[in-house]
Amino acid sequence: MKYISTNKKAAPVSFAEAALRGLAPDGGLYLPQSWPQLTSSFFDNLGQKTLQDIGFEVSRLFVDGIGNELLKKIINEVLNFEVPLVSLGDQVYVLELFHGPTLAFKDFGARFMSRMFSALRKDSDEDLVILAATSGDTGSAVAQGFLGVEGIQVCLLYPKGKVSYIQEQQLTTAGKNVEALEVEGTFDDCQRMVKKAFSDQLLNEKMQLSSANSINIARLIPQMFYYYYAVAQLRDEDHPPIFCVPSGNFGNLTAGLMAQKTGMPAAGFIAATNTNDVVPKFLESGEFNPQPSKRTISNAMDVGNPSNFARIVDLYNGEYQQMKRQIWGASFSDSETQQAIKKVFSKHEYLMDPHTAVGYGAVQQYIRWEQGYFGESASTPKIILSTAHPAKFKDVIEPVIGAGIEIPDRLKACLEKQKKSTVLRNEYGELKQWLLNHYN
Repeated sequence: MKYISTNKKAAPVSFAEAALRGLAPDGGLYLPQSWPQLTSSFFDNLGQKTLQDIGFEVSRLFVDGIGNELLKKIINEVLNFEVPLVSLGDQVYVLELFHGPTLAFKDFGARFMSRMFSALRKDSDEDLVILAATSGDTGSAVAQGFLGVEGIQVCLLYPKGKVSYIQEQQLTTAGKNVEALEVEGTFDDCQRMVKKAFSDQLLNEKMQLSSANSINIARLIPQMFYYYYAVAQLRDEDHPPIFCVPSGNFGNLTAGLMAQKTGMPAAGFIAATNTNDVVPKFLESGEFNPQPSKRTISNAMDVGNPSNFARIVDLYNGEYQQMKRQIWGASFSDSETQQAIKKVFSKHEYLMDPHTAVGYGAVQQYIRWEQGYFGESASTPKIILSTAHPAKFKDVIEPVIGAGIEIPDRLKACLEKQKKSTVLRNEYGELKQWLLNHYN
């Protein structure tokens, strides 16, 4: 398997090169050069497969340089938690992706990457520096996923004052080989600085850099696994589901489109955003106009210029009409998000974090569109990807539902630790100097 850049100006590379580089030399994002197809027997027996079975069979299509025995061991270590599909009735389901160590879906990618990097670099005598921007949950997942891994240093950039208190505690209290940098700006600023570091020739001569953001293809491969597993749990061969994906940098939705490329049945996708709605607006008009990000209560989705949009365009060969037929967009304000949280809690006694609530709102809007277009709601199952445990947003949710939320023990532990971070101005020069001082 070879990987090519979305900018088409860099030579094809192996999985190891794509993963360890993160960003292609021409500034593009890596995608497979060709799309392997899973066999009919894989899908015929999908309902009997475990998440680990699926993870191994899918990953070996995309990962080279690692033997099957080690790959299976890595998959079993990474996917050692539940991913239940919960029914809310009327063909609406929630796929809970938050049962990993940091209670967010980012655990899939971060844990997979840490073990992949360790295996791919076992003979290297030079430290690898993981540089990642985070709007919330990526930071904590990467911190825990790479914590204490020999030969790897982690540097996390996050927007000062724009992540939840619990998220900040998770990503600033890891210690050991993990450093946190508070940037006086937005997530888009953090992402811009990280991308500039990857294209800085002098910096890359001084140290080996890689990314743990969704710009790295190694983040997206394990996120494909749970799409297949959702279909396996659904057990409805006659009605492929529509997946509703709360979206910020659009890596999660891209992973679903990648799974579909290998033959996974899907009736379509819903791109659900908060008021950072450049993609839903693109799906309406055909014009992509990045905007400065706006702060919302669903902060992990506060992205005004999503990196993975380039991958989505590439996956559809730039054909806007085809993209519009397969992806339906919707956006929601904070007040609408709060109303969704309250409605689901009251109606179903089910607690959603703000990101999942945006997804629920999008599904309800889609159902209303179906009813208007077809005269009735179609029998197509709708699966909302639930990306984070509600306790991570207790300050937002408790006033909405009028009740307290119990905090899981592994979250309580980080609240008792001392925050450790460095504040940087929103200037690339400051980041470059900090990196040279610490890792050179």
